This record gives sequence, C-alpha cells and structure tokens, in this order.
Amino acid sequence: MKFSFHTDDVTKLQTGIVGLLCFEEGFAEGTIFRALDKALDGLLVKLAAEEQFKGKKGQSVLLHTHGRVGATRVLLVGGGARKDFATPDLRGFGARVIKTGAQLSAESVTAVMPYTEGAVQERAAQFLAEGALLGAYRFDKYLTGDRKKPDTVEEFKVAMSPDNVEASRVEGVKRGVQRAEQVAAGVSLARDLINEPAGEMTPRRMAEVATKVAKQHGLEIKVLGPKDCEKLGMGMFLAVAQGSDEEPRFIHLTYRPKGKTPVKKKIALIGKGVTFDSGGLSLKPSASMEDMKVDMSGAAAVIAAIGVLADLGVPYEVHAIAACTENMLSGKSYKLGDVLKSMAGKTVEINNTDAEGRLTLGDALAYANNELQPDEIFDFATLTGACMVALGPSMAGVMGNDLSLVERWLAAARLAGEDMWHLPLPPGLRDQLKSEIADMRNTGERYGGALTAGLFLKEFAGDTAWVHVDIAGPASADKESGHIAKGGTGFGVATIVEYLAGRD
Repeated sequence: MKFSFHTDDVTKLQTGIVGLLCFEEGFAEGTIFRALDKALDGLLVKLAAEEQFKGKKGQSVLLHTHGRVGATRVLLVGGGARKDFATPDLRGFGARVIKTGAQLSAESVTAVMPYTEGAVQERAAQFLAEGALLGAYRFDKYLTGDRKKPDTVEEFKVAMSPDNVEASRVEGVKRGVQRAEQVAAGVSLARDLINEPAGEMTPRRMAEVATKVAKQHGLEIKVLGPKDCEKLGMGMFLAVAQGSDEEPRFIHLTYRPKGKTPVKKKIALIGKGVTFDSGGLSLKPSASMEDMKVDMSGAAAVIAAIGVLADLGVPYEVHAIAACTENMLSGKSYKLGDVLKSMAGKTVEINNTDAEGRLTLGDALAYANNELQPDEIFDFATLTGACMVALGPSMAGVMGNDLSLVERWLAAARLAGEDMWHLPLPPGLRDQLKSEIADMRNTGERYGGALTAGLFLKEFAGDTAWVHVDIAGPASADKESGHIAKGGTGFGVATIVEYLAGRD
C-alpha cells in the first residue's frame, strides 16, 4: 500500500471512500464537511440526522455519492468529545477507513487529516498511517479458497484541509507517515511471529528469523545453543528447556550506532521467548494451554523493535536478548522440589513448573548484567495471569527498581498510545519467596502474584536500572478492535521505538 498527499479540493478527489473524523462539538461546521455536504445537496446533514449520527465515539455512517463528488462514498466516523480524544486515537480512524475500503473492494481510500497545531501534526499523521497499515494487517498464511481474499486497497490518500496546507505542515505529515511505515513494519513482524503455530515457530525457527532480521538491518547476532548456555551457567533456562525434544536457543542481537557520534548509553531489551508453554509437570488445563503459542510475545517484540531502531539510527547501543525454549513435560522435565542454580549464582527451589518465564528471564537478566553491563534494562514478558486480573486484558503492568526510569518509560507509552500502569514492588511480599533449602523459590502465594513475579526478577536485575513490563493481557487479543487485530498484537514495539527514538 502506498501513501499520497493531497491539498486540493477534496470534493474532486477520485477515490473509493473519503473518510471524515467527526467530533461531537459542531462536526457539521468543518470546512471539508460543509464542502462535501454542499456538493451533495445537503445529503450529509440529512443522513446524519436520519441515522442519529452525532459524532459519538464508535458511531459511523456511510453514504454513496452516486457520482456527485469524486469519491464513490463518504464515511463519517465519530471521534467523541474533542477534549477526550488523544492523538494516538487516530489509529482507530485510519483503521476504520482502510477496513471499510477493503470490505467494499476499493482500490484507493482517503482520510482527511483533522486540524492540529504545530508539531502535533507529524505525530497525528504517524498515528493515522499506523492505523491504516495495522488495520490492514491479516495473518492469512494458512487460509485457502475464498477465505484468502487478496487486498484491494493499493493507495491510502491523506487529504489536508485548507487550514493545513502550509509547506511545513505537508512535510511534517510526510515525515509522520514515513515513521508510521517503519513502526508498523516492526509491529507486523512481531504479530507474524506470535501468530505462527508453535509447531512452526520453535526456538530454532526464532533464531533463524532473528538471523534474517540481523542481515536485513545490519545487526550483529549471536545464537547460543544448550552447550554454550551450560558453560555460562544458565541452570534455570536449561531446566525449563530440558523437558522438550526441541533444543533451546539463546538469541542476542546487537545494534551499534554508525559513525563517530558518541554512544549516549547502552540499553538491553529482554523478551520472554517461551514458544509453547504446556506448564510442564504443573500441567495447564487444555483451555489455558490452547493459546500458549503467544508466550513468546516479549521475544517477538524485542526482535522486531531492534530492526526499527537500527533503521532509525538511534544514538544508543541496543541489545535485544531472547531466551527461547519450550516448556514441555516428559521423563526429562524439571520437577517440583528441584533446586536450580542460576547464572547469577543464586539457587532457586521450584514449587511450580508453570512459573517458568521468570526462570528464563532471570538467566537472561544475569547474562545482560555480566556480559554487557548496560545502563538500562527492560524486559517484556507474558508473565502472569495475576497482572490481567489486576489490570484487565488490554493494559500492561510496569514495575522497576528506578522510579525515574519507570516514569520516563510510562511517558513514552502514553505518547505511543500503549496502555501501561505502574505497579509496586512491596518489600514485604519478598518473604513469600523464601525457601528452606535454597536462596529463594520461584513463586509466592496467590494474591499479589504479579508483584512477587516482579520481585523475583528484581533479584537478578541487580543494581542496574531496570523496568519489567508484564504484557500477559495486551500481547494478544481475542477480537478485532480498531487497529488491533485478533491474535498477536505486537504490543511493546511502539513504546520501545518511542522511548529510544522519540521526538520533541
């Protein structure tokens, strides 16, 4: 899909659909709305009244123009109250326009950019274009016949109202769309990895994809097999892996800024990479296991994000680390009551083999600290159902040992339009992880489960500034909503890019 930019008369623009975002406050008074309504002899106002369209969020109406204007149809999309509308919400508008166009087999669609002030214009264009690109996303690799329909929309036209036609604004819109294409490519890659069946996206296949990403974006890559991990003392990671016939892979991608510009800081991005989680001997029930191919969503996010960061040329040294394994049960599986020795030297008693993600992440955190000495560490993991109980299905929980870093991260999440919430790490709950025979055990009590998981990881973060992002809820969606596709969402990629490549 290509993008084009238009500042001429929208009523004459040849397109399958022209979409207008309408707020509750006087939507019929907008310059382009009035121009279209006049060309349509008042039909837009009449239709809005008949359909009781008032610009409320979630409302939409579609009008066939019968050749009275250049567009075949006009789509009105409700934006709600303007004061409640955030710039990232433009993703939903872009997605609605592109999906409506696809349903009607249109070859081109047009979205009218709402008026925004100054630098916000560039961000607005980015989110509008991201909505179009991500709204068009489909994972149809395994569909056949009529269910695998070809995409018809070849062009997404961005129309600007007369208030927005200054050259600087047009250039800002073009820059925003270019950033959107880069971010959406990363999010789509993460979605593809998550949506693949677990029998296809094995640890070895994850390593192959990471190698391809490295070649495509000029990154360094190191892939460690079981013997390499054993030499490094990754007892927790290898214990999780030992029940499966599939060998684990520990993936380490590195981006280094080009040229002589001093590196501002070193960042480690760690993603949980459990490509299928049966629960091990603490076996999950079938309904809970059915979607466990998504348990590598953290790894998918960091592998996808580092490619975007390389393309953007960020001034940081960035490392993406993914400890990829299956958690299966067999005669070789690690057992409840086992004591594992981590790469950090700490010993851990196992009281639940279905709390495996924190074990793999613990060794990945130790690896990052020992081998890289980063300035900041971020980990992303579908870690606990308890986080979903606390925050619902679409919000990530954020914990960390450095309040300033947590706040900067959350600020980036707000700008990127990804929902996250700061959760505490209460020292009093650390007692739940005490063991009689080891330094700690891997789970605490039922209540506060997301927090004790965070406290477990904190033991391996050491003194490095660290943020833990529990994406158990938003990593996948059980239904389509706006630019969010059903299945893997690619959550986290946008905030990583915003944090490390944000703009004023």
